[in-house]
Amino acid sequence: MALIVQKFGGSSVANAERIQRAAWIIAEKYTEGNDVVVVLSAQGDTTDELIEKAKEINPNPSKREMDVLLSTGEQVSVALMAMALEKLGMPVVSLTGWQINMETNSDYGNARVKAVSGERIKTELDRRRIVIVAGFQGVNKYDDITTLGRGGSDTTAVAVAVALRADLCQIYTDVEGVYTCDPRKVQGARKLEEITYDEMLELASLGAQVLHNRSVEMAKRYGVDLEVLSSFVRKPGTKVKEVTKLEQAKISGVAKDSNIARIALVGLRDEPGVAFRIFRVLANAKINVDIILQSIGRGDTKDISFTVARGDMDSATEALAEHKDAIGYTEISVTDKVAKVSIVGAGMMSAFGVAALMFEALYDAKVNIAMISTSEIKVSVLVDEVDADRAVSAIHARFFE
Repeated sequence: MALIVQKFGGSSVANAERIQRAAWIIAEKYTEGNDVVVVLSAQGDTTDELIEKAKEINPNPSKREMDVLLSTGEQVSVALMAMALEKLGMPVVSLTGWQINMETNSDYGNARVKAVSGERIKTELDRRRIVIVAGFQGVNKYDDITTLGRGGSDTTAVAVAVALRADLCQIYTDVEGVYTCDPRKVQGARKLEEITYDEMLELASLGAQVLHNRSVEMAKRYGVDLEVLSSFVRKPGTKVKEVTKLEQAKISGVAKDSNIARIALVGLRDEPGVAFRIFRVLANAKINVDIILQSIGRGDTKDISFTVARGDMDSATEALAEHKDAIGYTEISVTDKVAKVSIVGAGMMSAFGVAALMFEALYDAKVNIAMISTSEIKVSVLVDEVDADRAVSAIHARFFE
């Protein structure tokens, strides 16, 4: 039969009833004769609760100790799932990140996977055991526990699938697949039967929370067959793959990202090297920049605006303030009351007027655009946070209804 990696998110293992439901899904695949490896997230809001517990003790704990704390959520999940499968009479073993030798770098809180030794997992599979793996965590060269960042269990699942050369990697969540928009917020959102890696990667990077963007990137690089499906409704999900149907729709989905901030530097000298000095400072501070807008020079000055993750806003502001004289700006303006709304679709490459339709929908909805960014398969706009949901609904209606 097949070797299947199944990943269950926090909502799918949030309580005893849901763990038992997931256990039946796992047991079913196993009894069909498949080898089954399962990757789990922490239950429900466990990670957020652990973060709050840490703040009660120390408002500014070290990232290393936070990783030690946060990794315990997944350890609870795998133990409970193993117990549920034992109750069903299934042979099972639970393993942590260090037990499967999930090697990462030392970027605590957002570690990158370097390698996965599949030996321990293969040994357990040879014993015909179901292997339950703690997601979101690994171990660095110092034998310290590391975590992979929000959504990191998706990346764990794909990394394990790569190491084992799995036939399929299934991502179980609380929705039935990948939709044209968040079905919990937009009426008329449609489930997609399939989507390309590139489209899924853009949607994940632009705020769609179905899959972690790094997991999609890894799946594309190593050709892992992905399927996103529900742990609550037994229906086929959405296949994520390299090539889909010959005829592409203009766009595949609409995404919103509220986890951003806009920074504007005013009164910059209109001369070569200014942009380099700004973004070198941010690069040295390990801050990623997304949308960038530079104004036409007025006299001998110009302005540059850009967006960063909301969590990086303070660090970016401090770094820029520290180098104000070297950069040469007169004023800095910062706000996190913004959101990025995007459309994504491989069909854009062969269709004209897509951006115009998007902008027309925003005009009709009386939503003002602050910044615009484009690529071959996406168009993103920055809008006021209060307008974001209205913008998403208006754009989705224009393209899909």
